[in-house]
Amino acid sequence: MTNITVDASRNRHPISPLIYGVNFGTTRQLQLLRAPVNRLGGAAAEVYDYQSGARNAGNNWFYESYPSNKADILAQYGEDFVALTQGAGADSMITIPMMGWVAKLGPNHARLSSYSIAKYGLQKSTDAQGMTEAGNGIRLDGSIIHNDSNDAMQPDTPAREATWVRSLLKNRRTGETRYYLLGNEPSLWHENRRDVHPEGVHASELLAKTLALADAIHRADPAAKIVGPEEWSPIGTLNSGFDIQLQSSKGTATPDRVRETGGMDLLPWLLRKWKGAGHPVDMVSVHYYPQSNQYSDDVSEPMQLLRNRSTRGLWDANYHDVPWIPVNTALIPSLRAMVDRDYFRGTPIAITEYNWGADKHMNGATAQADVLGIFGREGLSLATRWIAPPDGSPTFFAMQMYRNYDGRSGSFGDVSIAASAPDPDTISAFAAERNADHAITVMVINKQLHEAANIHVSLRSMPDSGTVETHTLSLGKLSTSLPTGYRNGVISSVLPAQSITLFVVHGHGS
Repeated sequence: MTNITVDASRNRHPISPLIYGVNFGTTRQLQLLRAPVNRLGGAAAEVYDYQSGARNAGNNWFYESYPSNKADILAQYGEDFVALTQGAGADSMITIPMMGWVAKLGPNHARLSSYSIAKYGLQKSTDAQGMTEAGNGIRLDGSIIHNDSNDAMQPDTPAREATWVRSLLKNRRTGETRYYLLGNEPSLWHENRRDVHPEGVHASELLAKTLALADAIHRADPAAKIVGPEEWSPIGTLNSGFDIQLQSSKGTATPDRVRETGGMDLLPWLLRKWKGAGHPVDMVSVHYYPQSNQYSDDVSEPMQLLRNRSTRGLWDANYHDVPWIPVNTALIPSLRAMVDRDYFRGTPIAITEYNWGADKHMNGATAQADVLGIFGREGLSLATRWIAPPDGSPTFFAMQMYRNYDGRSGSFGDVSIAASAPDPDTISAFAAERNADHAITVMVINKQLHEAANIHVSLRSMPDSGTVETHTLSLGKLSTSLPTGYRNGVISSVLPAQSITLFVVHGHGS
């Protein structure tokens, strides 16, 4: 028997509806999930050229620049992305290039390669599936090719990007919030964008670029919400890209930490510098992926168990993700404390990329449900999953459980309340009060791979009797049971193995 306690009088705080966002959701997905925000992000977005529609894949695919394909949701950029997002009544988050380079195309929108075999000779790997002329920039002897940055890219400036921002204003609707993101994971530019930024970004360079781009966007759109620094956490928030690059090649060398940040970690230093410059950033954002391949499709039993417990990285100060990361993240409370201390207290905090993998398996679904519950309980301001899970997948349904469990906009509550379970690695629980009808919603996630869970939910600071609606996701399918009564402030139920159950409690006299 697992005893769960829900207390409607304790730990009360609003749950931001913006935590239920996605990256690159279609209009239909956004509608089904009632997703409030849709992000255009990732490595290709940080070098998108709004004039030609060109993108560049960087080291993800042979440093090729290529035109956008409007038939592909992941290639919806600019006005097209805004339009499909508006069609679902959601707000857009748009990555604005910050590195100083964007993609370019050849005559007649032809693809270009940063490491042409004709120009630079044979290379260790080439694009055998498409542009066979494109290499990976590494010679047969293993040496790195130092290319001409203009081969497949072109210089860019904040003023040029501000022109794009102004062009997007004509489509803004009344009441719509427009979020603009400052680049994408700059501490990895030397890896992802070696063709144009082979040296890791210095702390001082990152500061200058964020301030310049934020100022240009605010001038172009005074109502804009600026989001940054879009770093990957935790490593990208500790050291500059330049120090990360040196550490990977020379061990412990961290000259930027010594010369530029005065011994401080990168993000708190950046926050203090931003504060000294005024209020350039409206929302402080990072990315988070558990670092033991949880975001893959691996559903071996050891991986499923690891996926179950690795959500602790979002909140548990005693949880250590992997040995090579030097800190325990406790990401959300740590980020909240850092922003309150080093920037402006109460500034919204966001995780604009995250993923726990296994989208088509119930283990991925239970992890996703756990993550969304944690976001609400821990007071995160905004989150966008990378990317929207496939329609009809268990993970898609897990997201739907929070925002549209009945297909009629039925949702998890708006005010988080206390919920406790003995072992969140096996059974986790989250609870909230719904403002519209004052129902209490309790989400219970049975993460156990093979065992059903016999649970008792004790309801405190709410009526002793009432009715309960039960909605369940099990074996990849959603189901709803007829309402039943509860008495003496206790709900008893048996939850299937690897399942998500939402109890909607209507107390008599509540």
